[in-house]
Amino acid sequence: MPVNRNALIRYKTIDQCMRNRFRKWTLEDLVEACSKALYEYEGIEKGVSTRTVQLDLQMMRSEKLGYNAPIVVTERKYYTYEDPDYSITNIPLNDKDLNKLTEVIEILKQFKGFSHFHDLSGMVQKLEDKVYTEKTKQESVIQFETNENVKGLEFIDDLYQAIIQKKAIRLTYQSFKARNPQTFDFHAQLLKEFRNRWFVLGFKGKRQLPLLLALDRVIDITPCDSPYILNTQHDLLTYFKDVVGVSVEINGSTEHVEIFVEQKHLPYVLTKPIHHSQQLKQNLPGGGIITLDVQLNFELEKELLGYGETIKILNPPRLFRSLKKRVAMAHQLYTYDLHPIVAKETIKKVDRRGTAVLDGIYTTKEVEQMCRILDSYKASVDGQNSTEVFAIRKLLQELPELKEHIFNLKLHTLIKEGMGEDYFLCKAIYFDKPSTSNWYVSWHQDVPINVQEKIETEGYSGWTSKKGVISVRPPIDILKNMYTIRIHLDKATSENGALYVYPKSHFGIWDHQQIEQFRQTKTPTCCEVEAGGIHLMKPLTLHASQKTTNAQSRRVIHLEFASSKLPNGLEWGEKF
Repeated sequence: MPVNRNALIRYKTIDQCMRNRFRKWTLEDLVEACSKALYEYEGIEKGVSTRTVQLDLQMMRSEKLGYNAPIVVTERKYYTYEDPDYSITNIPLNDKDLNKLTEVIEILKQFKGFSHFHDLSGMVQKLEDKVYTEKTKQESVIQFETNENVKGLEFIDDLYQAIIQKKAIRLTYQSFKARNPQTFDFHAQLLKEFRNRWFVLGFKGKRQLPLLLALDRVIDITPCDSPYILNTQHDLLTYFKDVVGVSVEINGSTEHVEIFVEQKHLPYVLTKPIHHSQQLKQNLPGGGIITLDVQLNFELEKELLGYGETIKILNPPRLFRSLKKRVAMAHQLYTYDLHPIVAKETIKKVDRRGTAVLDGIYTTKEVEQMCRILDSYKASVDGQNSTEVFAIRKLLQELPELKEHIFNLKLHTLIKEGMGEDYFLCKAIYFDKPSTSNWYVSWHQDVPINVQEKIETEGYSGWTSKKGVISVRPPIDILKNMYTIRIHLDKATSENGALYVYPKSHFGIWDHQQIEQFRQTKTPTCCEVEAGGIHLMKPLTLHASQKTTNAQSRRVIHLEFASSKLPNGLEWGEKF
């Protein structure tokens, strides 16, 4: 063992000498350098013979140790490397070392997508037996973070082989936003792991713009005959260096981010940097200011939000505003909670009074998402004037993508726990009362229901057909069991057409004379609702809306719910 160690010291010393291009090295110089090194590291005073160094040079030139060092003699006496960039520390590993490392790598492949997965447990057991268990007779004391439920790991090995063999593949992929999967030829270049999720970076076509695909959205991979596209324009090994996560803006610039971290949490941030560019800029009595030079992306914001109240963004302003908005939205989720008991009590109130208001059913983000869909639809409809009242009948048939936003957890709780599981949506309408609208709706009750076709039935009267929608007035028992939910996308006040109602007016159907008696003997209530709130009502509740006087819009999604089955073959016009 000492001989081997001494030889290694000599090889390393000779390598350092010949990498030094500022000096010419004779055989005597190499002998002297090796002697000094042995004395320094091992305390050997007798030095090294010339013959030993000559044998060392011969061994380094050979392939016995895998060095194959390009040692040449210049001017018949100076030793140097023919390749100025060569070093024995940069040589490839030999087969024996590769076999050993391959076994270790296979042990660390704790994902189903890698080859030889079925042999994994045996290799882990063997490793523990040799390294730890046989010595201590104890259980394993190291555990790696893995997630066996992550999808797409079965494709890792196929992609890895495609990259190293430089072969194109045919890939079927469906992003979360796509309705249908797409199949295309893909030229994989790099595998990337982030937070137990795997991604592949490559090219989709001849235009060499990197495309990042998440493996959990890959459906299938098969070979293809397309010529493999080599990367010639991008340094993929540094592709992710300016970001936290995997979202990269190609040719995007980094921004200087300044973050205040409170003192109690500062050591955690300093010992586990958010990004490799992190620097401590200033220590303050209450904490410290750290800086990052990164591209702003979703993963960065998610990482920063994870620190909660222990940090504050100082710069840049747009990152400050973005996190402030997201924190405000999160605050809304926890400010307005709809407990099942509250849902039941609210519906009881509607049964008793005919009306109730619940604010905070939708967050600002949810309202924005619904408005974006509605505004886009409105802009696409020819002949619509933004100054005119706009309506969409059969709303969820026309815009089914609204369903996931309308029926959030709170509304689901209200319907299921308050109304009951027998209730279903039977009408959905969108009203857009613009800021320029200056009309009012007189006092009335919502007595018509929509059906799929006209079938003369006892107790059903007043048939109408308007723009393909067939309506009829059902018996009062049907209407008494129904509920209306009006989702307010704008704040509704008395100045922009909020509904006025007569509480407890929902126990009958009133003619014109009886409505006038209500107006003369009772005082109506103005149902003001915040944006994101809802107004619950019985359809038979007398209601009206006034003229708009504050130049503010009032956009409302009007939903009606029923639980009754219609007779004689009649079917609800909408049922969801």
